[in-house]
Amino acid sequence: MNCNKLFTVILVSGLVAACGGSGDINIQPETAVSNSNNTTVTGGGGGENDICASYVRNGQTIQGTADGNGNCTYGSAFVGPKNNLTVDLLIPALADGGAHVFTSSLFVGETYRSNADLQAAGIAAGGDGPTLTVEAGATLAFQTNKDFIIINRGSRILANGTADAPITFTSVSDINGTVGPEDVQQWGGIVINGFGVSNKCSYVGTRGDAGFMLDPANPECHIEAEGSAGDDESQYGGDNDADDSGILRYVVVKHTGAEVANGDELNGISFGGVGSSTVVENLQVYSTFDDGIEMFGGSVSFTNLVALYVRDDSIDVDEGWNGSITNALVIQSQNDGNHCIEADGIGSYRETETARNADLIARGLNSAPTISNLTCIVSANLGGTHGEGAGWRLREGIHPVINDSLLISSFGANDQTDNDDNYCLRIDNPETQDAAVNGDLQLNSVIVACQEPSKGNATGAFASEQAWAESVGNQFATVADGTAQNPTAAADTDLQLLEGAQPIYSLSWATSFVDGAAPIATTAPTSGDFLGAVEATADWTAPWAFGISDTNRGQPLWFE
Repeated sequence: MNCNKLFTVILVSGLVAACGGSGDINIQPETAVSNSNNTTVTGGGGGENDICASYVRNGQTIQGTADGNGNCTYGSAFVGPKNNLTVDLLIPALADGGAHVFTSSLFVGETYRSNADLQAAGIAAGGDGPTLTVEAGATLAFQTNKDFIIINRGSRILANGTADAPITFTSVSDINGTVGPEDVQQWGGIVINGFGVSNKCSYVGTRGDAGFMLDPANPECHIEAEGSAGDDESQYGGDNDADDSGILRYVVVKHTGAEVANGDELNGISFGGVGSSTVVENLQVYSTFDDGIEMFGGSVSFTNLVALYVRDDSIDVDEGWNGSITNALVIQSQNDGNHCIEADGIGSYRETETARNADLIARGLNSAPTISNLTCIVSANLGGTHGEGAGWRLREGIHPVINDSLLISSFGANDQTDNDDNYCLRIDNPETQDAAVNGDLQLNSVIVACQEPSKGNATGAFASEQAWAESVGNQFATVADGTAQNPTAAADTDLQLLEGAQPIYSLSWATSFVDGAAPIATTAPTSGDFLGAVEATADWTAPWAFGISDTNRGQPLWFE
């Protein structure tokens, strides 16, 4: 363990603070005070400031500054790109909706470019570095669009919220009330780095087998994460798919996607080599400019995911991610959003490198996720920020298994000028198409309701992705081109896939209809007797997820 880790928090309870959830935030610099050793440090000082987070480093107490309105402010002297957090820190929940306002980025732990540097620092696994703990109900707000969060390899984030007290990561403009429901790029987002496998590195053996490891002839695996440049540099990668980067439970991440140091537009959350010991349950990404979540290798899994108003790909997969997603609700904006899923099997893929591609796939180094009970509501938009509204694009040697899921774009009428711009199912590249025919790429009990069902790529002997998917028992509703069709239960007896009440619930197999007939599951549903993300009798989105229920949102859903 890293011997520099120190106990961190001074939190005095019983203080009553005025609500800081509305009105302007008064950004104040941290104040210089003297500690018991008469050393001048930033922050601290007791009194009103004791509601704010603090830590002790080298004998000095460093603390945020209370603004008198129930909020706390933290400048670059507290933490920032040149001042990474190197000790444990607890960020408490503030009374009456107060927010922790960061005027700089929050980087947890140091990043290391070589195995020798990691070894010298004593960093070998999750937990060796510092831990950021965020209390249930806390709100962290970032001031500028250059600010973001990095959880470096070896470090952990413990953000363990509850349904009634979720943890929110957002922008100052959001807590000021000056941001629109679909505004993006108010701040960067979150980058979490781990020691999991990425097929951009070199390995010997087969993934998951005894003896699998980084290639002794080329053991360095330090891939630059998104946003990595200069003082914002960070790396991910290794050979430990069971690595632990912490807990994200009942967490909402809002208004992200700004360009940071090197021009990268960050995702809501980027998971670089994050391992399976990391817990992610009840997570939402809301109004983000780039992808919602993106997995670069690793084996982290997700339970109960909401992606709302993501402008690029709501779920993005690359570099050999082999975790799972169980229960996911994706709703695009009416006028923006690209793919519900864009999933790549091999990083730096080239179709001409057939031997390399075959070797990576044979050794289990390609992406191979399992996704169960997904509902995608796609808008048939044209000219969106990153392209037209579309469904699932599976490519570059990926071997996904998608079960008991709904893919719907029938709420809006698509254009009639191009027959494949708003496709719902697309399978690219020979390795991926072969995987579908051979059973390594599976769609089980999937229903598609779209005007443009598939891209039209030949898949084995089948003329299109739709023809292949139907051959293995999946069902495609007949939706007239250029005509909207409402798939809620109260609207159309020919197409019933969702409950009519809001929020959007799934229907059971027994009460669903496709083209006027009950659909038939191609396999036994994996999560009970319903298809799609949310069962009406067990709404896991309530009350914490933002933007779905009319009791917790800034605007109605566009198709209501």
